[in-house]
Amino acid sequence: MSLTWIFDLDNTLHNASHGIFPRINLLMTEYIMRHLGMSEAAALALRTSYYNRYGATLRGMQRHHDVDPDHFLHETHQPEQLLPLLKWDRQVGDVLNQLPGKKIMLSNGPQAYVEQIVRRMAIVHHFVALYGVERVAYLPKPNPRPFLTVCAREGVLPSACIMVEDSLDNLRTAKALGMRTVWLSSEVRRPRFVDVRIRSIRELPRIKWGQAHPGTD
Repeated sequence: MSLTWIFDLDNTLHNASHGIFPRINLLMTEYIMRHLGMSEAAALALRTSYYNRYGATLRGMQRHHDVDPDHFLHETHQPEQLLPLLKWDRQVGDVLNQLPGKKIMLSNGPQAYVEQIVRRMAIVHHFVALYGVERVAYLPKPNPRPFLTVCAREGVLPSACIMVEDSLDNLRTAKALGMRTVWLSSEVRRPRFVDVRIRSIRELPRIKWGQAHPGTD
């Protein structure tokens, strides 16, 4: 059975926590302040609550405030502010080139943001498809529907997929659907639903999937 790799983007293929995530968080907080008339502290608390509850602030804004998702995503993912903050391992392209099988990206970020990031990283040619949140009906991971949508559209079975993520919640869903899972983390623990824990994306080509528990710990 040929492999299909499904990659998260932020904090998996680039270091979003370095500068991009803090800026997005600021833009989201400012958006909530403007459109809901909240103080900064109240907007920050609301954004954090929705992220923890739904996996993405956007989902909470849609469900509880009837916010237009395209407007929200456009206002909170400004390329002129985010692209200068991009930081990534310049070996990512070489790593992707070494992996057998096709590669798909599934991100909770908006489509334009995903495309701009991977183009700036010069890795877009490694992927047969890029899925931002719009392409999966604005449903963010860890909801199972984005995973199933990608598999159906790309004609692959979940059992033939390897999900590479920094988020345990997303990997838990992937594993429940039958995917193999790779967690990018510096933590020592490895939950049962994680097949492999790696500290660096450079470790991916060394994984031996024939093992029952192919961990690199």
